[in-house]
Amino acid sequence: MVPLDKLAQITQRFQFLEARLAEGGGDDFVAISREYAELRPVAEQVAAYRQLLDDIAEAEAMLADPEMKALAEEELPELKARIPDLEEALRLALLPKDAADARPAIIEIRPGTGGEEAALFAGDLLRMYQRYAEARGWQFQIIEETQTELGGIKEVVANVRGEGVFARLKYESGVHRVQRVPETESGGRIHTSAATVAVLPEAEEVDIDIPAGDIRIDTMRASGAGGQHVNTTDSAVRITHLPSGIVVTSSEKSQHRNREIAMQVLRTRLYDMERQKLHDARAADRAAQVGSGDRSERIRTYNFPQGRMTDHRINLTLYKLDQVMQGDLDEVIDALIADHQAALLAEMEG
Repeated sequence: MVPLDKLAQITQRFQFLEARLAEGGGDDFVAISREYAELRPVAEQVAAYRQLLDDIAEAEAMLADPEMKALAEEELPELKARIPDLEEALRLALLPKDAADARPAIIEIRPGTGGEEAALFAGDLLRMYQRYAEARGWQFQIIEETQTELGGIKEVVANVRGEGVFARLKYESGVHRVQRVPETESGGRIHTSAATVAVLPEAEEVDIDIPAGDIRIDTMRASGAGGQHVNTTDSAVRITHLPSGIVVTSSEKSQHRNREIAMQVLRTRLYDMERQKLHDARAADRAAQVGSGDRSERIRTYNFPQGRMTDHRINLTLYKLDQVMQGDLDEVIDALIADHQAALLAEMEG
């Protein structure tokens, strides 16, 4: 049973925010709008649950009326049967939210072990995420991409914008392993290689303050993929964050735009470092870590000869690898979200 006093507090807070928004602007308008948007689905679940309780109370009162008793006896079992589903939906709505879930994301893909085959697989992962973003109506912009001579990926950094981007893509962080026969393999032997994916919530300027003295900015000649389409002006920008040693580059045609992009990526990486520190500090206080997102652990295997994809975190195996590589990721991401929610519920109720 969900405490009714807590539900009343949520309803009161939602009504207060609604009234403040109706009044118009103000210095805290953006903050109030954001809290209102986050609280709205919870308030709607609360309203549906309280309406059900009211309907049950009304039907029980009708039992005392001889003319209405038969109707009440028919309605009550149906109404009461809806309680478990609505309570479960309400508990999920009340789970603590990751403050970064609504943010855009920076996604970084790099080959791991496996040489050229790993670089080619990194390119396959890039296309998989591009197709997934397209299917969900998200914007997918490549910020920096370095290719190998055979068309693989040495490194790619992309910005993904849209509704709920980080909430869904954050489960992709980790080591992705592939098992397949490389095109360059004449003997038909299956090779195993890997690529790493890092998904970071995009930082806002107010999140991270970077003093000018902490960075060194270098300009250099930009070049396109594989050294082609050479840009003859020194427009590429490389920013080095001296305290952490993080280096970020951007190679668009506009030097001013490159500086903006590189600073955005730098802020995002520093913001992620702060989030990781906070997460590690909290995790140290818990016996079991929930959803660590450790990028050093192998999270998924793509087995091409058997046409299967296995997510090792939740022991989920799907025999539809072709569809997955075409960007059909919702089934596995939905399962990961459900598993994470179940772990949070167990933690709250334990």
